Amino acid sequence: MLIGAHVSTAGGLYRAVEHGVERGCEAIQIFNQSPRMWRPTNYGEDDVARFREALSSSRVRAVVIHAVYLINCAAEDRGIREKSLVSLTQSLRVGAAIGARGVVVHPGSAKTGDSGRAIARAGKTLAAALADSERCPLYLENTAGAGGTLGRSLAELASLLDASGGDGRLGACLDSCHLLASGYDVRTPTDVDALVVDVAAQIGLERLGCLHLNDSQAPLGSNRDRHANIGAGELGERGCAAFLGHPAFDGLPCVLETRGDGHGPTGEEVALATKLHRRGVSARRRVLKAAQRRGAGTGG
Repeated sequence: MLIGAHVSTAGGLYRAVEHGVERGCEAIQIFNQSPRMWRPTNYGEDDVARFREALSSSRVRAVVIHAVYLINCAAEDRGIREKSLVSLTQSLRVGAAIGARGVVVHPGSAKTGDSGRAIARAGKTLAAALADSERCPLYLENTAGAGGTLGRSLAELASLLDASGGDGRLGACLDSCHLLASGYDVRTPTDVDALVVDVAAQIGLERLGCLHLNDSQAPLGSNRDRHANIGAGELGERGCAAFLGHPAFDGLPCVLETRGDGHGPTGEEVALATKLHRRGVSARRRVLKAAQRRGAGTGG
């Protein structure tokens, strides 16, 4: 697992790599433009070359782009859908240029409308963005389930993937806070086992592209998206370790999106997540060995 954080591009695209290195990251996530504005940031060849050079000489092994929050691929308003398509396509093109693992996007919201029609609209927009770009994968993020947001369940994520044409570049990003808020308890190894079985059945484990590790201020099933620092919320250190420790997640970028010290995740928090990953893996090994001993003792 490649653990890291969402980092700023302030001062230049290449500075994101520096910010990641300062925090001990093996993976970083960035916005390719201001997250609250439609206007794209136009990176030139020099920006891309400098970023790639910084990346190649660092310990950062994976980069993920998070598309802007304004995007609503399911909007009833055609103008919003068109702006969403342009912005998302630009994110995918930047992702291809800098060698990103993928672009994470919130699928959209039905608002107060029919969710089935909203999923169909989102699917067309997502498919168009893929058709207008090359190479870079697109990861749909699960949501906490507030209002009419799409992707509140694995079944709904599967419907969105199908509606988008099932392109091989399509995948999913799982957020631990959103999972808990939408009713998936992931605080024990057994809970995470059940989640992984569900992911395999509904989406396919091969479509998992990245993880977001966030603790949750809100309780199980609250449908409230309220990130807490790692270990300081409803998941706690034990729950975060359980989530991180499953072998199905090996090799994935895992990005923290917490407030940290008020300016995003800190190096200390990245180090804690790395420690909790080791703890989660070790706990699973102990459980497996105990089960093997019991089996040997009964002749099974």
